Amino acid sequence: MLILIKELSKNEYEIIVNSDTSTKHIVTLTDIVYQKFTNEKITKKELLDFSFKFLLEREPNTSILSFFELKIITRYFPEYEVSIKKWCGF
Repeated sequence: MLILIKELSKNEYEIIVNSDTSTKHIVTLTDIVYQKFTNEKITKKELLDFSFKFLLEREPNTSILSFFELKIITRYFPEYEVSIKKWCGF
């Protein structure tokens, strides 16, 4: 499985997941959410990569929303934010 991340604007990214079926996702990641989740210990692209790996461990890429704000992941997976902070080391 291959995850490709392309910055479309300061807060918007296109993520393509190449698997049995390729999918494209547009994700919004604001500076406020980025700071809250990572304390800027990693880059936005690293956070997006981690987030998609996190999601793909729990569901197929075809089940991931096509358009979403990154913070919505916590609504479906409450452990998401804790997982990021642990991975970032804070």
